[in-house]
Amino acid sequence: MKNEKINYLLVGGFVIAMVIGLVAMVALLTGRTGAADRYFAVYGNVTGVKFGTQVLYEGYPIGQVEEITPFSDKGKMRFRVDMTITEGWNIPDDSVAHIAASGLLSAITISISAGHNTSILKPGGEIQGREAANMFAAISSVADQIGELSEGSLKPLLDNMNRTVDGFAVLLEGDASVLLEDLVKLVGDVSDRTPRIMDNMESAASRMAGLLDEENAGKIDEIIDNAERLTRDLNETRAAMDSVVRAVDTLLADNRLDVDKTIVDLRHTAESVARHIDAINENMEGASRNMYEFSRQIRQNPGLLLGGTPIKDEAKK
Repeated sequence: MKNEKINYLLVGGFVIAMVIGLVAMVALLTGRTGAADRYFAVYGNVTGVKFGTQVLYEGYPIGQVEEITPFSDKGKMRFRVDMTITEGWNIPDDSVAHIAASGLLSAITISISAGHNTSILKPGGEIQGREAANMFAAISSVADQIGELSEGSLKPLLDNMNRTVDGFAVLLEGDASVLLEDLVKLVGDVSDRTPRIMDNMESAASRMAGLLDEENAGKIDEIIDNAERLTRDLNETRAAMDSVVRAVDTLLADNRLDVDKTIVDLRHTAESVARHIDAINENMEGASRNMYEFSRQIRQNPGLLLGGTPIKDEAKK
């Protein structure tokens, strides 16, 4: 009976010791071996982060994630990650908490990169958070963009190139031979005319050289001298005209009142003439008729100038 109690006691003690050892190992693995301070970080994506996710400071385990709380910020979903860190651990206030994995198959951790400020973040404060770069999501996005580029740009481009090549093929089969024949004829014609063109150019050069000989050089110099004198005369004339214009401007400026009065008088005279122009025209027309009648009677009877009587018209006879 005593041996059975001893066996039970040993087995129970062994089990309790194993449980205590397991709890101690879990505490060592999670960094929860003593008092801890709480901090938090805010992320837009917390893929792989959950309760118990290990918190590292420059690769050294100092705590774990305790709680993840989603909230809305300016219409976007954000996540507050609360974590416990070993009490008294000095974290610079410009440190950054990255969501990262040390390897391709490693577990997700929150890795705190130490800042450079000397001021220490107080417990309960916020550590600047930075999401993990998802390599597979980036590769998938690039693949999607390549697929869209292939469907939307490359295929239409290849189709256009194929149509262009087909068009050139049709052109080469139809009009290219005629075009080549015309081109060959044109080249031959230019080749045949080239000696004649060269002879004409040499003849023109000889004539130009003849015009520039010593006899004509003097005439050319004389023409140049005449052109220079003409230019000087034109400059003098322009100066004289400028002087006249300035004098007229001065005259008008000095006699502005008289000029204005003269213009007013001319306007009044013109208006008066315009009002009486009809009467003047009638009087001039009557005078012209009288002069015509007087000249007609003088032609018929010049004696009227000496006091003779006028000749009676045949109608009055």
